[in-house]
Amino acid sequence: MTHPANQEAIYAALTEIFNEVFMRDDMQLQPALGAKDVPGWDSFKQIEIMVSVEERFNIKLNTREIDSLRCVGDLADVVARKAQNLA
Repeated sequence: MTHPANQEAIYAALTEIFNEVFMRDDMQLQPALGAKDVPGWDSFKQIEIMVSVEERFNIKLNTREIDSLRCVGDLADVVARKAQNLA
């Protein structure tokens, strides 16, 4: 289980990434948020998000991990797990 402070930091960083990718400044990320909930979230945006996440957190996501993502909560969990392995 991820420490709540770490979870907050991950969501804060993910919010910045999503606002940048979607050129908005008002996105409120929730764990259940998925592509179907965000207008314009297509495969190109998905790639932008993944590349930005890898750069921001200095991690590498493999295809299986990316394919298993169904919502923002899944992404936050993968980031937390990967970042913890680096610590």
